[in-house]
Amino acid sequence: MNLERVQQLIRELLVEIGEDPNREGLLRTPERVAKSYEFLTQGYRENVTMAINNAVFASSANNMIVARDIEVYSLCEHHMLPFFGRCHIGYIAKTKVLGLSKLARLVDIHARRLQIQERLTADIATEIRRAVDAEGVGVVMECRHLCMMMRGVEKQNSVFTTSSVLGSFHDSAATRAEFFSLIPTGKATP
Repeated sequence: MNLERVQQLIRELLVEIGEDPNREGLLRTPERVAKSYEFLTQGYRENVTMAINNAVFASSANNMIVARDIEVYSLCEHHMLPFFGRCHIGYIAKTKVLGLSKLARLVDIHARRLQIQERLTADIATEIRRAVDAEGVGVVMECRHLCMMMRGVEKQNSVFTTSSVLGSFHDSAATRAEFFSLIPTGKATP
């Protein structure tokens, strides 16, 4: 990302909305915004394989592994406004498990791109299944979207829930029910 170019664009944006970029409080705003976008979009510059960093381990356990309440912060691709909430992940290992922190890293890599929540949920499920050849994967995401809260319909209490179920989580009602019984719902605020 060309930080100098982004700073110039932010400076131009300040002028377009009627601000004076030379005003004391705005002098360093273009630099701060550019660095902020560099961080918030770092998922474009990260590699899933490198993030997993060989943290895939042999396991003979064939049980459900669940990570709940992973904080999610992303930007919607339609308005570039934040959405945030919680991600719950479950999978059934065949012969390999993923290091626990890597689940959160996978969430962050995909969340730190311009996104829609539906695709974000599906991408996380697909990456986990691919990483460990899981028998099944379930991902549920509950988020609040500022594009709905502070503009447009202005619904401050709305929570958007998406799920992606693959393999045995899709094919077996009992597996899916077990997963959904193990995750909390209604806690979209990190």
